[in-house]
Amino acid sequence: MDRRAFLALGSAVIGLVAGRKLMLGLPAQAAEADPGEGVDFSWEHLVERARAKAGEEYSDEPMPLPEVITDLDYDQHRAIRFRPDHALWRDRDTDFTLQAFHPGGLFDQPVAIHEVAGGKATRLRFASSDFEYRPPLDAAAFKDVTMPGVAGFRLHYPLNRTDYRDELIAFLGASYFRALGRGNVYGLSARGLAVDTAAGQQEEFPRFSTFYIERPQPGDRQMKIYAELDSPRVSGAYAFTISPGIETVIDVDARIFMRGDVTRLGIAPLTSMYLFGENDRIGFDDYRPEVHDSDGLAIRRESGERLWRPLMNPSRLALSFIGEVNPQGFGLIQRDRAFDNYLDTEADYERRPSLWIEPVGDWGRGTVMLAEIPSEKEIHDNIVAFWIPEARAKAGSEHSFRYRMTWASDVEGEDVLARVLRTRTGHGGTAASDPDPDHRKFVVEFAGGELENLGVESALEARIETGNADIRHQDLQKLGDSGRWRLVLDVMRADADKPVELRAALVLDGRPLSETWLYQWNGDV
Repeated sequence: MDRRAFLALGSAVIGLVAGRKLMLGLPAQAAEADPGEGVDFSWEHLVERARAKAGEEYSDEPMPLPEVITDLDYDQHRAIRFRPDHALWRDRDTDFTLQAFHPGGLFDQPVAIHEVAGGKATRLRFASSDFEYRPPLDAAAFKDVTMPGVAGFRLHYPLNRTDYRDELIAFLGASYFRALGRGNVYGLSARGLAVDTAAGQQEEFPRFSTFYIERPQPGDRQMKIYAELDSPRVSGAYAFTISPGIETVIDVDARIFMRGDVTRLGIAPLTSMYLFGENDRIGFDDYRPEVHDSDGLAIRRESGERLWRPLMNPSRLALSFIGEVNPQGFGLIQRDRAFDNYLDTEADYERRPSLWIEPVGDWGRGTVMLAEIPSEKEIHDNIVAFWIPEARAKAGSEHSFRYRMTWASDVEGEDVLARVLRTRTGHGGTAASDPDPDHRKFVVEFAGGELENLGVESALEARIETGNADIRHQDLQKLGDSGRWRLVLDVMRADADKPVELRAALVLDGRPLSETWLYQWNGDV
């Protein structure tokens, strides 16, 4: 699950030289091939191609790379920088530009990128003269090196100010990509598809092998990208419509065709990092109060009920399965936006985007799965969440999913229900009692909605459900005049070999006034 290397390479990119007639050192926009050299392209054709490939034997023959590129280590790869004056579309009357990531090192499977214009797709070509090789590299060793493809690409757009094109979205490695809303810095990532993640067998990582990118026209505020996805058991076609802004919205159309059986097919997978936070600091000696890209999983059910599950860094793999029917949405959220709760002037964790998945159409029955993987370092992405459809992913089956992704600081919007403000834990009992590994205290604070105006005399109460535990003590109290309410639970675990499942919401006369808090305690103290 180590995908942080991908994130770290966000600034190590190369430029493009477009067109079949390679012109070394010439900016891409000046070397564009005649559109007549391209081939016919359409979304429908791409879907049919993916369907046909699923009926063929999988072939994984990577494009051969020159030895000087394949031998690059991590630090050397990071020393390669894109030449900004070679960005595709830089001198066109458009706000979008495109840059490519250098192949080699960790990224030894190049991808092909095509520009689509006038219904024709033309292959983009790349050369060493499009990028800089900085120390410790010897630039002369890369002179006149050509490449069959690149590791990936990124789009730039004036996201935060009109006179500068910020990095907007990057596709790099397998089917990973990440995007930004206004004011964000890179954090969590998304994937095209997850195959047998934490399913008790070898995970398969499908990859976007070929991209088709529509040339932006003057005044365009959207970009359209199409991709071929391939792996031993899956073939797919993906369409992305990207609309940048305060909220960067990506509309996804995924057509998936099965070559083989898959035990656990993960739709709209999200990947993030959670090292420690307010509810989970066990074993970390760090001046920073919290270190995470996301602090919770949010789900909005078909009924409108909202669930909040704080994230954890467990001592062993933890899996949570939340059954749903046509959910309104789910996502990994960074709710805590206060710098004082991170104190990290380099990572800017308070500026990491949240990512919300909104299904389009009828997704039917399925499960939102959350995997929490033990991690000792913040370089590892150890959180994964995705949708598992009830329909089995059998060889020969076809699956179609449409969804909208929203990348922004606030993706949850206004709501009449109170939200969970924070979750804290500690040993159970009183301050004078001896710690018991099976006895744990949970303190959950709720704020917002109608709670703001309720007095201590109100009939507000907590609706609590437990699994593998007994509630030894509970207390619901208003915190002064703040409008916040605190729920305190003392929980005794029943079976030490099983996790404890907790669920709580605040209700008034049977009517919920808060979202539902979920928690899984696996015995870590």
